Amino acid sequence: MHSTSTLAPVSSAQTVSTTHSVWRTSIRFTIVTTLLLGVGYPLVVTGIAGVLFPHKAAGSLILKDGRIIGSELLAQSFTSDKYFHPRPSAAGSNGYDAAASGGTNLAQSSKALVDRIQGSINTLAKENPGKPVPIDLVTTSASGLDPDITPDAAYFQAPRVAKARGISEDSLRQLIQQNTTARQLGFLGEPRVNVLELNLALDSLSK
Repeated sequence: MHSTSTLAPVSSAQTVSTTHSVWRTSIRFTIVTTLLLGVGYPLVVTGIAGVLFPHKAAGSLILKDGRIIGSELLAQSFTSDKYFHPRPSAAGSNGYDAAASGGTNLAQSSKALVDRIQGSINTLAKENPGKPVPIDLVTTSASGLDPDITPDAAYFQAPRVAKARGISEDSLRQLIQQNTTARQLGFLGEPRVNVLELNLALDSLSK
């Protein structure tokens, strides 16, 4: 017996038309989703953030005498004894480079890392003899741009800053307390001190 097909043959013209239809749909979908999700959504979110959280949306910038001197979110280098120092930074060749955020990528077994940390501990131990050196003063953050230190790290530096400025340690301890941010909602994160804001408060205290 001979079987006969009931399916109509597909012409080459129909195949080309179907292919063109698929391509047109794909291109249109790409354009629409790009406009909606790549342009429209970011503009809407940015606009809402600018209205509800203008300071944060602008980068949490800190002004002094009308000039931008930094951001609450980015660490910057302080080396003078008259200021509190942030965590060490491996961001960029000289550290604290916001365009080259990153850590050292050195393993705990790295001799270079161990030697650097031990050298920092030895230096800080001379600065405040008999006091344990807070770990965040000798280790870098993953970004290299962590703007905060622990309250212990701030208190550890108080004797050096007090001596350099000729003010009492008690006044500095009060200043650190005033600039310590507690845990969010009482249980998220750890207490922290923003170094830039603390140093600005320190300059105001010394005037």
